[in-house]
This record gives sequence, structure tokens and C-alpha cells, in this order.
Amino acid sequence: MTTTAPLDTGKRAGQRNHPGAAPRIRRSGRIRRISLPYLLLLPALLLELLVHLVPMFIGIIVSFKELTQFYIRDWAAAPWTGFDNYSVSVDFDAPVGQALLKSFFTTCLFTICSVFLCWLLGTAAAIFMQEAFRGRGFLRTIFLVPYALPVYAAVITWAFMFQRDNGLVNHVLHDQLGLTDSAPFWLIGDNSFIALLTVSVWKGWPFAFLIVMAGLQNIPREMYEAAALDGAGIWQQIRRITLPSLGPVNQVLVLVLFLWTFNDFNTPIVLFGKAAPAAADLISIHIYQSSFQTWDFGTGSAMSVLLLLFLLVVTGGYLFITSRGKKAIDA
Repeated sequence: MTTTAPLDTGKRAGQRNHPGAAPRIRRSGRIRRISLPYLLLLPALLLELLVHLVPMFIGIIVSFKELTQFYIRDWAAAPWTGFDNYSVSVDFDAPVGQALLKSFFTTCLFTICSVFLCWLLGTAAAIFMQEAFRGRGFLRTIFLVPYALPVYAAVITWAFMFQRDNGLVNHVLHDQLGLTDSAPFWLIGDNSFIALLTVSVWKGWPFAFLIVMAGLQNIPREMYEAAALDGAGIWQQIRRITLPSLGPVNQVLVLVLFLWTFNDFNTPIVLFGKAAPAAADLISIHIYQSSFQTWDFGTGSAMSVLLLLFLLVVTGGYLFITSRGKKAIDA
């Protein structure tokens, strides 16, 4: 006991005084701290690779092949066609290109209307909910119900309400209010665009409401109080304080709504089935029909790649313009 204690003490003192011991310990701890986030993200990265990146890479390969029903069992053996599928898709003098172009313009109009209405309703509701009043929490919950409902359940319910003979929409508009001369068709014909837009806005505006409401929490109340003392009304406060302060939030919100709406497939396929009316022929449904109804997967994949390139260009241009505008305001 009397001989080992001094030796152990001297050994520990020697380890503490060793010049490379402390840096080695700090270096290993730093490596663990740096590698931990990547280890935690690894399962998500693997799922992203399997669910999105691998199918996208296969789809790009298929777009250069003449993949029809004759090569379904062995798609790798399909003949290589180069850019022929892309040439067919963008040949706007041919029926395939004309149909794709018409579907593209329909999708653009639908996306612009839906995103604008979702943003407008969500922003108005969020601003209205900023002031405290009795029942505010209940109304916030009610407003978020369309966003919380499963898409299929919500769209099927709207499909029943849009029925011509026994639907709730015609019962209110035609039977009770008398706003139409006859009960209109909502799921076929030109009115199908209005029906699709209604369902899209109904299930999309609560997301805008939730995001804008969160952004409003970061605006100091003192700014509104100072503006009120200066004689600014409610509309002046919204125009000069609320909307400028929500710039970064709206930048992300509009982009997300645009991408979701432009790529929306679930809403039209559940509302109209596999054969969407011409007035509601979104490009997602058009590509599905070109691939799985005509069994021309090569042309359908080429359309999908063109759609991906369009969305990348629009997203990059939107971020570039909004970032330049933000820098100009800050300067």
C-alpha cells in the first residue's frame, strides 16, 4: 500500500503532463461531435436514396428507351432511342406535343389561382387570429381540420358533394339559393376546373394559415403600438409592417405551395378518376395517362424529366429574384 500509491500518483501525473495526451482526447471528442449528426441523418439519407433518387435515375434511363408493353418484363432490353422521346414530347405540331402543351398551360393556370387563393385566405385568417378573443383557440383548431384530414377521405367527400343530382353543392346553389337555372355538372365539362380548384384551395389554405401564423409571432407588438400612435390604421399597419416582416416566410411558403400544387396528383386522380376532363387535365394526370394507359413509358418518362427540369429552372429563378430583392431592401 505504501509503495503503490506514489507510483500510481506519479503515473497519473505523467499522463497529465504528457504533451500529446490532452490534444488527442480533445481531437477524438471533436470527431465524435462532428460525426454524430451524420450518423443520425444516415437512415433518412438511405430512405431518400431508395425512395427518390434511385427511381429518378431509373426514370431518366427509361426516357431514352422505347419502353412499351412488349418490354415490361425486361425493361433493360428495350431499344435505345436517344432523344426521340423528347422530340415527340416537344413536337407541338403533333397531337402528343399539343396535348402536353395544353395540359401544361392548364396546370400553370390552376397553380397560379390555387397558390394565390391559399396564400390570401391563409394570410387573412392568420392576421385575424392575432387579436385575442373568446373562442380563438377553437377557431384555430377548426381552420386546421382540412390540413389534418387524409387527402383521400377529404377528396372523396368533395366528390360526393359535387354530384349533379344528389350532391350538396347543387342542393345549396340550385335548390335553395336558385343561383343557377339548372343543376350543373361539376365533375365533367368546363366546371371541372372550378371543382378541382375549390378542393385544392380548401385543403391547401390551412397550411398557409399555419405558416403565416407562426411568422406573425416574430413581429414585435411594439411596432404596431408605435404605428397606432402615429395614426396608422389597420390597413396601413398590414401594408407597411405585417407584409414586409413576413417577406422571408412568404418566400418559402409560396415556393412550397407552388411545388405541391404543380405536382399534385392525388387530388385529380381521386376526384375524377383515371380519365380527367379536358378542363382539369393537369400535367401529372397527363403523364400518368401517357405512361399507364397507352403503355408508352419512354415518352411518359421523357415528359417527367422535362417537368423536373422546368421546376428546377423556375425554383432557381424564383430564389434568385427573391434573394436579390431581399438584398436590395436590406441595402
